Amino acid sequence: MASVEIAAEHERILREIESTDTNCIGPTLRSVYDGQEHGLFMEKLDARIRNHDRDIERMCNHHFQGFVDSITELLKVRGEAQKLKSQVTETNQRLQNDGKELITSMEELKKCRVQQRNIANTIDKLTHCLPVLEMYSRLQEQMSAKRYYPALCTLEQLEQTCLPRAGQYRFCSIMAENIPKLRTHIRDTAMSQLRDFLESIRKHSDKIGQTAVKQAQLQRSLDSSLSIQPRTLIGRRGRKEAMAAATESDGSPLSEQDSGILDVEDEDDDDDVSGAQELVDFSPVYRCLHIYTVLGLRDVFENYYRKQRRKQARLVLQPHSNMHETLEGYRRYFNQIVGFFVVEDHVLHTTRGLVNRAYVEELWELALSKIVAALRTHSSYCDDPNLVLDLKNLMVLFADTLQGYGFPVSQLFDMLLEMREQYGEILLKRWNITFRQVLDQDNYSPIPVSTEEEYRHYTSQFPMQDPELEKLPFPKKLPFSEFVPKVYCQLKEFIYACLKYSEDLHLSSTEVDDMIRKSTNLLLTRTLSNCLQYAIKKKNVGLAELVQVIINTTHLEQSCHFLEEFISNITNVPPDTVNATKLYGTSTFKDARHAAEAEIYTNLNTKIDQFLQLADYDWMASPPAGGTLSASDYLIDLIAFLNSTFSVFTNLPGTAIDHATLPGKVAQTACMSACKHISTSLMELLLNPEVRQISIGALHQLNADVKECESFARAGPVAGFQGDTLLLAFSDLRQLLDLFTQWDWSTYLVDYGKPTCKYLRVNPHISLALLEKNLAHHFICLSFCFLSPVLPVRRVLTGCRNR
Repeated sequence: MASVEIAAEHERILREIESTDTNCIGPTLRSVYDGQEHGLFMEKLDARIRNHDRDIERMCNHHFQGFVDSITELLKVRGEAQKLKSQVTETNQRLQNDGKELITSMEELKKCRVQQRNIANTIDKLTHCLPVLEMYSRLQEQMSAKRYYPALCTLEQLEQTCLPRAGQYRFCSIMAENIPKLRTHIRDTAMSQLRDFLESIRKHSDKIGQTAVKQAQLQRSLDSSLSIQPRTLIGRRGRKEAMAAATESDGSPLSEQDSGILDVEDEDDDDDVSGAQELVDFSPVYRCLHIYTVLGLRDVFENYYRKQRRKQARLVLQPHSNMHETLEGYRRYFNQIVGFFVVEDHVLHTTRGLVNRAYVEELWELALSKIVAALRTHSSYCDDPNLVLDLKNLMVLFADTLQGYGFPVSQLFDMLLEMREQYGEILLKRWNITFRQVLDQDNYSPIPVSTEEEYRHYTSQFPMQDPELEKLPFPKKLPFSEFVPKVYCQLKEFIYACLKYSEDLHLSSTEVDDMIRKSTNLLLTRTLSNCLQYAIKKKNVGLAELVQVIINTTHLEQSCHFLEEFISNITNVPPDTVNATKLYGTSTFKDARHAAEAEIYTNLNTKIDQFLQLADYDWMASPPAGGTLSASDYLIDLIAFLNSTFSVFTNLPGTAIDHATLPGKVAQTACMSACKHISTSLMELLLNPEVRQISIGALHQLNADVKECESFARAGPVAGFQGDTLLLAFSDLRQLLDLFTQWDWSTYLVDYGKPTCKYLRVNPHISLALLEKNLAHHFICLSFCFLSPVLPVRRVLTGCRNR
């Protein structure tokens, strides 16, 4: 059984060897060698080989004849093949010989085809590269010519379009690396040019403003001559529209030049004033704006521009410390401000949003506050009315110029009205000096005129209407002194000065008239009044001078309605207009005249006091033995002085006018005042506490002096007194002296208290005091027996006094 299995296994292995590739029989043979039947397997293998050899031999024997025939045929074929080979060789040789030229042509054609392909590729590449090179070359030219905005546009096109088409080349990489550097260079250069522009317009802003002011001044003169034409600024609108149109058409600045400001120093001051904007080349602003817009940095540029202009505005609005010293300082200050806002206004209208209206209005509000503060400070130092007037004209032109550019200037005109008060104060100070000089230089004498020309000269200066004086032959005298026409002319000059300031302030005629009248009233009531008071109160002013002051103020008072008409004529406002301010000249001159009259009375009394100080009475004098006593020397001198003084009053005006200086009124009052003062002073001498004793002889001497005074009063030193009115000034003293000198006490005591009393004006207090002084004298000089009849009188007087 085992042998059968071994035989079957050997058979399987042999089949496997026969059917398997020799490369895979290793495991099969290993299984044979691993077994114990190796010899048996070898035997079977040899038997199988012998069987196969026999099969091969049978097969070969079966096909041998066909093999021989095939060999025979093969030998025949070899001969033919040799022939064919020789023919092919010959043919090939002929073909090779014939194809050499073709091969050469084909090689050449191949090379041409390669060259043609390379040329086509080169042309294609150059088609993409040449625009890059051309554009880069154009970029270099634009950079060299400093045309930065086109250069930036070229750079943008080069980066976005040309370089991507060109492909990856080294020069393209180099160009791509240089593009950010070029952008930075263009941006920095544009910013540098903008800084130069800002510095240049800051430096030349006064020249720009000066041109704009001249332009506005020329326009104002044209408006005054052609008032029917609308107010426009010459060249301004056309310039702006042209600039705006050019900017909108291609989006590029008008100019690519570097200059920010033209050569303004070489501009001629011709009558045909060009626009202020034409002095400025704004291309650096437009260029920088376009460049930063292309770079996507427009906000950065706008913020930088506005910040720098705000800084410049603060510098422009800061006045010099000595600006108030000269008008040129104010003019330069205003020109710089005008130049600044002319530039900003132009930028506002020719750019798209670089500055807006709100920004410009904010700057203008800042400027207004600074300007008003600076003017309020610096104008306060000014004390020259001509400088203030020139400053006012300059401010009006400044305001009109900026108003022409659309800026509100109402605050400036309010400031001008505020300065009007200061101008008025300066005028008052100036005219105060002028009035004092006129008063100091006046001789306080009537003006002598010897010819008709002189007369007309004075009447042209002062409106005097006196038909009686005109009828008098030459030479003759005007009633007033030089002071009157000079003061009247100065009043008119003051009114003209006030009118000059009111011009061009856009005020109505009524407002101008009101301002002039108020200022004139201040001049009359404060300045002229104080000057007149100064002239009246100063030392060494005689009665003749005071009388002449009264005459002068009377004529000036009469001329007040002429001043009213004068103001109405120059303002075209009727004097009877409702709510029109009236001049206070009448009251001013009345007050001055009253002060002069009071000063006359005061000076006269002072002079009388000086004479009375010379009185040297002997209060212990004995009664006169007989004859008539003569008046004291001092009193005789006093009466002579009064007579000469009152003769001066005959020069007072004699026309009937409604005031206190009616013909002789001042003289009458002065005379009555002098007599009363003499009477009162003599009474005070009697009642002087230092005089303790008075004799009857002293009273007789005083009685003689009073009689001299009464003689003076009866003589009528001043006409116009009715009856013995002037004697009433001495009645108290007269009755008192009669009582003592006549020793008429019985009558006094009997009639005391009755209306018909002879000594009605004797005051019991005064009489008792005088009696005591007289009794004191008798106590010393006389015996008691003399006093016995006096004592009852004393007791009665004491009772009267107690009642």
